[in-house]
Parts: sequence; C-alpha cells; structure tokens
Amino acid sequence: MRNLLAFVIRYHFFLLFLLLEAFGFVLIANSSYYQQASVQNTSNRITGTVYGAFDELSDYLSLRKTNYILSEENARLHRATSLSFLKADTNSFFVNDTINKLRYTYIAAKVINNSVNRRNNYIMLNKGRKHGIEKDMAVITSNGIVGTVVSISDNFSWVMSVLNKRTKISGRIKKNNQMGTIIWEGKDFSIGTLSDIPAHVKIARGDTIVTSGFSYIFPAGIFVGTIKDFRVEQGDHFYVIPFNFGVDYNSLDYVYVIKDLSKKEVMNLENTVKDE
Repeated sequence: MRNLLAFVIRYHFFLLFLLLEAFGFVLIANSSYYQQASVQNTSNRITGTVYGAFDELSDYLSLRKTNYILSEENARLHRATSLSFLKADTNSFFVNDTINKLRYTYIAAKVINNSVNRRNNYIMLNKGRKHGIEKDMAVITSNGIVGTVVSISDNFSWVMSVLNKRTKISGRIKKNNQMGTIIWEGKDFSIGTLSDIPAHVKIARGDTIVTSGFSYIFPAGIFVGTIKDFRVEQGDHFYVIPFNFGVDYNSLDYVYVIKDLSKKEVMNLENTVKDE
C-alpha cells in the first residue's frame, strides 16, 4: 500500500492528465450520434478481435482432446462396419443380425514416435498390453495401412512400419482381384511397390490396391494406394508396379490397431491340417 501511495504521489500530474484525457474522450463520444456510433464501432471491432483471438487460442488448446474424441468415435464406427463381422449364409447384412459374428475390433492409439527416412522404420504408440494390444496386430488409419505390432509393454507398443524392408503384405488389385505382394523399396516414403502380378493381366494407372485378407493380420479390402506406373523387366513375366500410398507416413497422428477375434480359431484349424 505504501508503494502504491508513493507511486501516485510521484506521478500524480501524469495520472491526472490521463484522467482528464479519458473524461474529454467520453464527452466527445457523447456529444453527437456520429461520434458515439464511431466510438462504439471501434470498441466493438477491438472487442471482437480480442474475443476472436481468445477463441482461436481456446480451440487450439483443445485440439488434442478433440482429436482423441474423434479417434475413439472412429474406432467405434469401424467396429460397426460390415467388414468387422463374419458373414453367414445370407444375402442381406445387418450389424445387429444374430447370424453374424463380430470378428474385428479397433483400438484407437496416438503415434508418439515415428520415422520415414531410414531403411527400416518403426512407430511407437501410446497404448500397450493393458489396452488390449498384442503382437502381430495390424495398424491402419482412415486412409490405409500403417504397419504391424512387433513389440509391446504395458503402456506402449512398437509397430514395424510399412516403410520397412521386412514388411511384406498380401494385396490385390481391386478391379480384377489379382493377387500380389506389397513391399517398400526404401526410396520415397510415399511410393510402394506391388509385385508378383502376371504380365498378361490388364491394369491401368489409377487402379486401386487393397489388402487381400490372405493373412492373419490385415483384414481384406483395406485401402493401400493407387497404381502410379507399371513395367515388365526384360526376360521377366511379372509386372513391377510402383503405387502411391494412401497414407502420408510423415504426418501420422492417430491410428487404429485391429484385433482379429477369430485369429486363434483359424490358426488352430490350420494346424490340424498341418499335423495330418
């Protein structure tokens, strides 16, 4: 309080000047309708700018929560699609149909570490064993495939990215169901390669590539990319098909980890045949 009084005494002429200026400004503003309208418009513009700035700041600060909510909602929507269910002998499909059995569930997770500039790239997620994630689960986004879970702890998991020389995924050309192998040759992170497609098959630039479903990891029909070009090497009978990935791997944020609820049943059935 003593310091405040000392400040007022020291600068009382300046403070009086500001007070008189403010009083004069009020008198001018109230002297006519034009002056009053001008002052009010200026005040509204300044207030609106300040409120707008605070609103944008508030929206920015809440983006993380918003993204999390959206990712969880998308995971629920994925679980409700027909691709997540086994189909029985029926021409119609309804999610609530008791003939169908849920096969795939989706767990939303956030990418907390990622690389695209190495020959073997990996991704770390913020969810692990206690969230239901296991090894060999597929990881996707709304735009396509991302990779496969290769290591887990209680709270985190490592994903072997599609951008890895060890990654080989069974894929097919959607329009003709021709099967091939999806690999990454280690150059541009936006371009993959589809191999093992016979040279007599008719293909075109822009054709869609999806997962085949012929594995225990990725469900069938997940978007992979579109054909960029194709060629047949001399003396070979198969295409080399560069394609554009649907996912921008350099900007991964939220992903979905897919759990196949029928995986053990299918593997056990296959093992009985192998044993015979």
